Amino acid sequence: MANPPHGGILKDLIARDAPRRDALAAEAESLPAIVLTERQLCDLELILNGGFSPLEGFMSEKDYNGVVENNRLADGNLFSMPICLDLSKATIDDVGVKPGARLALRDFRDDRHLGIITVEDVYQPDKKKEAQEVFGGDEEHPAIKYLFTQTQEYYVGGKIEAIDRLMHYDYVALRYSPAELRLHFDKLGWSRVVAFQTRNPMHRAHRELTVRAARARQANVLIHPVVGLTKPGDIDHFTRVRVYQALLPRYPNGMAVLGLLPLAMRMGGPREAIWHAIIRKNHGATHFIVGRDHAGPGKNSKGVDFYGPYDAQDAVEKYRDELGIEVVPFQQMTYLPDSDEYKPKDEVAKDVKTLDISGTELRRRLRTGANIPEWFSYPEVVRVLRESHPPRSKQGFTVFLTGYTNSGKDAIARALNVTLNQQGGRSVSLLLGETVRSELSSELGFSRADRDTNIGRIAFVASELTKSGAAVIAAPIAPFEGSRAAARDLVEKYGSFYLVHVATSLEYCEKTDRRGVYGKARRGEIKGFTGVDDPYEAPKNPDLTVDLEKTNVRTAVHQIVLLLEAAGLLEQL
Repeated sequence: MANPPHGGILKDLIARDAPRRDALAAEAESLPAIVLTERQLCDLELILNGGFSPLEGFMSEKDYNGVVENNRLADGNLFSMPICLDLSKATIDDVGVKPGARLALRDFRDDRHLGIITVEDVYQPDKKKEAQEVFGGDEEHPAIKYLFTQTQEYYVGGKIEAIDRLMHYDYVALRYSPAELRLHFDKLGWSRVVAFQTRNPMHRAHRELTVRAARARQANVLIHPVVGLTKPGDIDHFTRVRVYQALLPRYPNGMAVLGLLPLAMRMGGPREAIWHAIIRKNHGATHFIVGRDHAGPGKNSKGVDFYGPYDAQDAVEKYRDELGIEVVPFQQMTYLPDSDEYKPKDEVAKDVKTLDISGTELRRRLRTGANIPEWFSYPEVVRVLRESHPPRSKQGFTVFLTGYTNSGKDAIARALNVTLNQQGGRSVSLLLGETVRSELSSELGFSRADRDTNIGRIAFVASELTKSGAAVIAAPIAPFEGSRAAARDLVEKYGSFYLVHVATSLEYCEKTDRRGVYGKARRGEIKGFTGVDDPYEAPKNPDLTVDLEKTNVRTAVHQIVLLLEAAGLLEQL
């Protein structure tokens, strides 16, 4: 193919001298090691295979400053996104990170050494400047949140010598390196390739726009979805790849190829679009579809878009000649039912009937099991999505009851367990506080740290069960607001979470205590007892509050059931 990679030479570090890599592997065993995070691994993979050409390592301070300020590496090459190895002061001191040091780079997943970095410099970035120049400065931007909450305080620059490629166990045949994809295009005789970036499922409109883009340019299509880190809340890559595989036969005459990109997205809008164009150029594409609000994170809490709708297209177009890749504007497609075809919206007369289904509406239909018409998406695609997105009545959820000892939360939990098992339709798991303490947290005491650890364990188990479609009923004391909030955040990654405050008063709990545990706590025979010599923070915003001094267990359970029914999680009893 006659389209050279960005910078002129593909920096495929893995392809270099194999005996040298064997020697490096032996050397790595004697070197101090840096264990890389998931995002650092994504970056490393694309450094090693040439996806980030002309980079040959993590950015030095000169490269970093040039990219932040001017979209330029120190040698003048265009590059729009900082690619940095961030480390804490503690790690730098412990490992001995300093200029000239050679350090092994280790995969946290399997402890394999992937390369050796020769440290060029260690520097403290101006994160405020990076946030402003690269991402626009809005504190709600996910990349800026990540920068200030998860990125460490020091960056380390230096070239990398490759030892081995990252090991993947999913969709191995679709994980082409840039060199492999270029060779594949050459075997197929493709000289013009339109790359399509996506982190979402594809439907008929996407197929139509990519086919149109390719035919208009006498080209073929590279469907190049991101399978590294995307926006929180995005559909998992396993589901998405199954969708792309189902869609591929719908392209005419082998027009399209599917390849996976292990990129950690930053959702950086215009900067990210330039970066994406560079990556696709390195993979052999000659054309690149840049969408409306390409790689933008959406809206902030005020409902304002982080970037303008065409900022990304304008940014890539500005560097078109230097990039050596042609920008293909994303055409918004709409369905014309009278002629049973898709057309770009700007080519449709105002009086012509059109049909569209928004992303929000699609999610609603998946959630409720409503019909998804064939004009919108192919049946084989819908089938994949329904497998991963069952209707609400089949989704997992967690009911988390909190309250004092003897508040009635255990009685409510047991009764709710019976009620949900009676209804059927999903498995039900009961996690009572005392049971968890004896079976899962027997070594823990009742300090605040131990209490938080206990709730964290309950939340983890609940999240895994929720993910598998179960109904989870958890009933610990859970006296602290912070640990309850953390439990909600964890479970809500996979399903609904309902906090029920069993607000029976401490006085009533003591008065009706037939086991005498409150008396023992008052006499000092039990230490760290919630409500006696340990605090209880009442929930500020529970989903439901019940009080067994004023109502009974049956009514409390009925209120919870009504809450679940209103959310569509239960069939009508």
